[in-house]
Amino acid sequence: MNYLAHSVLSFTDGQLVGNMIADFIKNDERPYFPLEIQEGIKLHRAIDTFTDIHPAVSEAKKIFSPLVRLYSGAFVDVAFDQFVAQLFSPDELKKHAEKTYLTLWKYEKWLPANYRQMLVRMQKEDWLSNYREDRGIRFSMQNVLHKAKYLDAGLPVFDLFLANKSELRFYFDQFFPDLLLECQTNYERLI
Repeated sequence: MNYLAHSVLSFTDGQLVGNMIADFIKNDERPYFPLEIQEGIKLHRAIDTFTDIHPAVSEAKKIFSPLVRLYSGAFVDVAFDQFVAQLFSPDELKKHAEKTYLTLWKYEKWLPANYRQMLVRMQKEDWLSNYREDRGIRFSMQNVLHKAKYLDAGLPVFDLFLANKSELRFYFDQFFPDLLLECQTNYERLI
């Protein structure tokens, strides 16, 4: 899952921080963080593991894999964030995004430097709210393309998203309730 989903699937402020910075933290660095942030890092990794093995996600990856091969999971994550965003009204999503940014800055001393730099852009451009719109998804997919070492930045991955949006939504609807249930019922085991 991508940033919005990880922000939604956090139970406390500290876990939100850990869940959001997990991709910027190595496993051997985790013990240096407060327990709640460590729990968020573990939760993030459990969410990613559950996502990677879910059959609906595997099917969704097939949409992108002919074009982007092993990066298909990253594009499914971005696509699914649009559907997470659409679970909220625009006002609810805006409030959630603002609360997320404020919480992250409240824990600024625990944010890795490269994450802090990204957070400035994330908040300024309001990535979390903008996932609701196609332009936000296009922006995020372009970011993935620019970061990917072995992909041409001009690949029409966003066009592929648009052409397959209803099928991707179908897979999301099969997957996301299972992920919510996993997080809610197995919370203690996950962290």
